[in-house]
Amino acid sequence: MNIHEYQAKELLDLFQVANSPGGVASTPEEAEKIAASLQTSDLVIKAQVHAGGRGKGTFKNGFRGGVHLCATPAEIRDTASRMLGETLVTHQTGEAGRVVRKVLVAKSVAIRKELYFAILIDRAVSGPVIVASTEGGVNIEEVAEHTPEKIFHLAVDPLLGLQAHQARKLARLLEIPSDRVKEASALFENLYKLFIARDCSMVEVNPLVITTEGSILALDAKFNFDDNALYRHPDVQAYRDIEEEDPREVEASKFNLSYIGLDGNIACLVNGAGLAMATMDIIKHHGGEPANFLDVGGGATEQQVTEAFKILVADSRVKAILVNIFGGIMKCDVIAQGIINAVKAVNLPVPLVVRLEGTNVEAGRKLLAESGLQLTPATDIADAARKVVAAAA
Repeated sequence: MNIHEYQAKELLDLFQVANSPGGVASTPEEAEKIAASLQTSDLVIKAQVHAGGRGKGTFKNGFRGGVHLCATPAEIRDTASRMLGETLVTHQTGEAGRVVRKVLVAKSVAIRKELYFAILIDRAVSGPVIVASTEGGVNIEEVAEHTPEKIFHLAVDPLLGLQAHQARKLARLLEIPSDRVKEASALFENLYKLFIARDCSMVEVNPLVITTEGSILALDAKFNFDDNALYRHPDVQAYRDIEEEDPREVEASKFNLSYIGLDGNIACLVNGAGLAMATMDIIKHHGGEPANFLDVGGGATEQQVTEAFKILVADSRVKAILVNIFGGIMKCDVIAQGIINAVKAVNLPVPLVVRLEGTNVEAGRKLLAESGLQLTPATDIADAARKVVAAAA
C-alpha cells in the first residue's frame, strides 16, 4: 500500500521526526489559508499523487510541474487552482496520468546538503538494515552504480533495536557537523521507532537535508508497509486512497485476490505466485503479452473464481484467457466445476484455454470436456501458452 507525501508527514510528526511544517489542501482557498498560517515568504506547493517525478511532470491543461516554489499565499492559491482537479503526467504515471485531488503546502527550506537515509528489511541478514549515503536528492540506484563507496549499510539487531552508538556512527558517516550529531541521532532513532511500530517494510527519506541554518530535516519520505500486518494498524489502513489505485486491483482486493494489472492482452488466472510468474514468462516466451498477474490462492472458492473472471473480462484489452491450475490443496474436479459455474455466470466473451494438473486431474478434465463450454483444453504449460497466444492473435 502506498501513501501520499502529506500522510507520510503526519507519521513523521507523530513520531517526532523533524520535517518542514505544512498542511494538505483540497481547494485553492484551503491552500491559501495554510500558506498564510506559515507566516513566511518561503513556500512550496506539491501535487499529491502516487507517482515520482512530479517536479518534472506536465499537466494535461498545459501547466508544467507538480512542485512549485511560491512567495505569497495568493501565489499559492493561484498555483493550487491550476493543479487541483487536473491530470498530472510524469514518467511514472504513463500517458494516462493521475488526477490531483490534494496539494501539500509547506515551508520551503534553504538546503546546504542533501543526504539519503532508508531503513528496510534485508532477507539476507533476516532483519532491518539501514542504508545511508552522503549523496541524497538523486536515485540511490545511480549512486550505487557510479559511486558505491558513498553508500553505507548498517544491520540492526531486531531485538535490541537501533542503539545510540549506531545512530552517532551514522551521523559521522554522513558527515553531519559535530554540533548536530545529537539532533541527527534522535531523528534516526525516531525513524527506526516508526519503522518498527507501524510494521514497515521500508522507510526512505530522500532527501534528508542539512539546512543553511544547520537543522536536520526529513524533507520527503516514502513508506512501504507489510500487508500481512496491516490488520494491526487501522490508522495506516485509513491512509489508503483507492482513487490512486487501478480499479481492477481495488475490486480484486475485496475478494482476497492477488491481482496486478499489466499492458498485455492475455489474461491469466493461476493458483500460486510462483506458477503465476512462470505462466507469464512462458506466455512471453511464445510471443504473447500477459494482461495481468492473478493468483487466486491454493484454496480458492467458486465465488473467488467467478469474481476473478469478472475482473478479467472487464478489461477491454483482453483477447484470450489462460487458466493454469495445479490442484494440490483443492482437487481438480472441484476446481473444474468452479470454472464451469464461473464461466456460465460471466458469459465469457473471449477464447478460454484451461490447463489442469494435480489431484483428480482426469475427473476435472472430464467435467470440462462434458460441460458444453467453448474452451480449449491444454495438456501442459507450454501447450497452454502456445494455444492461448494463438487464440489471442
